[in-house]
Amino acid sequence: MKSLRALALAGLAAVCTAGLTGCSVDALIWGSDGAQVIQTTEDLVQDMASGGASDLLCEGADVDLGAAGDWEGRSAGEPEKFFAGYWEDQVPLDPQWNINVEGLPPGVAPGDEFPGDVFYRETDDGLCVVDVVWSTLVYEG
Repeated sequence: MKSLRALALAGLAAVCTAGLTGCSVDALIWGSDGAQVIQTTEDLVQDMASGGASDLLCEGADVDLGAAGDWEGRSAGEPEKFFAGYWEDQVPLDPQWNINVEGLPPGVAPGDEFPGDVFYRETDDGLCVVDVVWSTLVYEG
């Protein structure tokens, strides 16, 4: 029991330290680069859910972003450095990061598709979207 209490206090101290220093909890967990991927994804989700458009696309990128409803109620998941061994189709797009999009759009049913993973390239101006991989809901329950 004492170890759980100590762990909880250490976690609280880390969150308080992050808040006082201006560092986000995401930055503590994922590092500053990972936190930037999360924030950019939250911005993309907000852009798309509110109007179905975003200026976060890389120049010349041909990305299927879907409609505003595909992004409603969604949020950023866990950022990862791009791994070519798993995402072979995205290799030619030269992404450096990918992140899953969590939650389901309202009214989604088995067989429906929705944005599942977003891929980013790092540029001098920040992150830009090079691809979105769509997922299909197989089972709801």
